[in-house]
Amino acid sequence: MKLRIATWNIHKGVSAIGTRPRVHGIKQALSAMGADVVFLQEVQGRHDLLALKHTSWPSQAQHEFLAGDSHHSAYGMNAVYDHGHHGNALLSRFPIASANNHDVSDHAFESRGILHCVVAIDTVEVHCYVVHLGLFAGSRQRQTGALIEAVESTAPPGAPVLIAGDFNDWTNALSQTLRERLNVVEVFDERLPSHRFGDYLRRLAGRGPRKAPARTFPAAMPMLQLDRVYVRGLAVLAAQVLHGARWARLSDHAPIIAELQVALPEGRAARTGPGERAAAGADGGDGADSAGSLGSDPTGQQLSDTHAGSEL
Repeated sequence: MKLRIATWNIHKGVSAIGTRPRVHGIKQALSAMGADVVFLQEVQGRHDLLALKHTSWPSQAQHEFLAGDSHHSAYGMNAVYDHGHHGNALLSRFPIASANNHDVSDHAFESRGILHCVVAIDTVEVHCYVVHLGLFAGSRQRQTGALIEAVESTAPPGAPVLIAGDFNDWTNALSQTLRERLNVVEVFDERLPSHRFGDYLRRLAGRGPRKAPARTFPAAMPMLQLDRVYVRGLAVLAAQVLHGARWARLSDHAPIIAELQVALPEGRAARTGPGERAAAGADGGDGADSAGSLGSDPTGQQLSDTHAGSEL
């Protein structure tokens, strides 16, 4: 069964400059993506000051507002202050069997967490981890260790695993550790053949292609590789980054969407997943790093950089 997922740092539902509400536009964009499971970071659980300032501010917490009637939701509160709080969230068309938030804050100035949810997809339990790591390299290394420990202690060895979010890992220092310790791949690990001279030299030396996540920040013209989707026990069919001026008006990060294949137990007929039913409506966008083909992004413009699918 095909499963469409997305990860997006939504910048608390406000513009990067001027804190103008963008949460309604974010909800429309999520609906157009047609994702079955959505990993969200910087989700505003409550903000009393913005609620007083803007009459359009939703009365619900953002994860509940964005979930609407189509998705279940879970929220992991990380940063708490006098006028509210924010954290990570998971939205899922499928039932969320359990949700637990792991505090991985490394110092007093950054509150960080890993939200672990078990999503019941037909008879398969998929372990989902919503991640937002710190701004400092040492913190990210220690938080990655905590992520590895969380996955090893909560997900059975044969269970499908999805780890997605804002890793703030612009030097790509963490991916190899995650691959080796958790046997995961990043959805952009296998791309279409490259004609860059560096990759030609790697092939001559008998080395595989350079593995690098897609660029997702800033959303208008991504330069940094901050956001990731790591998977285990699922086939990667396609992936893409949705970026450009329209996406930059919604958040400073560009979202990643990926299409995966979930293996159902032998003997069960594969049903059409919600993502397959919704995929036809997810065309359009400014541009994107992409792997395989998901068409255009939900704002109606052509995509740019794709990767080939991989079987895990």
